Parts: sequence; C-alpha cells; structure tokens
Amino acid sequence: MKIVKGKKYSYRTVKDDSSWTAEILRRKTSTETVISKSQSGFSTESDAQAWGERELKSFLLSLNERNKRHSEQREKKAGGTSRTDPARASSTQQPKRGWEVKD
Repeated sequence: MKIVKGKKYSYRTVKDDSSWTAEILRRKTSTETVISKSQSGFSTESDAQAWGERELKSFLLSLNERNKRHSEQREKKAGGTSRTDPARASSTQQPKRGWEVKD
C-alpha cells in the first residue's frame, strides 16, 4: 500500500487479490480518513498511481470551483456585505444590553 500525503486530501494505492485499487482520501479528523472516490481493477501499481494523481488533481479543481460558486452565492444572498465590511461590523460593536460603557 502506498499513500501520497497532502494536508487535507491524498490518494493511496492498495493491492487486492490480483489487481490494484486507487483511492482518493480526505482527512475528516486527525485520526479518521474518508474515501471520497475509488477505482479498482488496475493491472499494475503504476496505472493505479497515474489514475490517483490525475483524479486527485481534477477532484481538487472541481472542489475549488464549487467553493468559488458557493462563495459568490453567499455574497449575493448577504446583499454584498462581507465579514470585513465596516457597515456590518458596526452593528456588532455596540455594547450589549445591561453593560455599562465607561470612558
């Protein structure tokens, strides 16, 4: 079994009875990993590694594009205010009810 490490996503190759399997892995927690995608039936380990590298790149690209789309949708839904927008921050900077502000 060979594992290629990254921070969040990686891939590994596993020898089955007579074939190889490539798996795209995601670190869920520090001790738990989840298989996001897998393909079995490769005749050689190099074929499985090539598939794993190729699919990991395309998987990360599609994930990045999806995150950008979702971010744009969130900005549209929020009315264009971002977390660093001063207008949004001013409403959270008010003292809470029952608290005294001393100068």
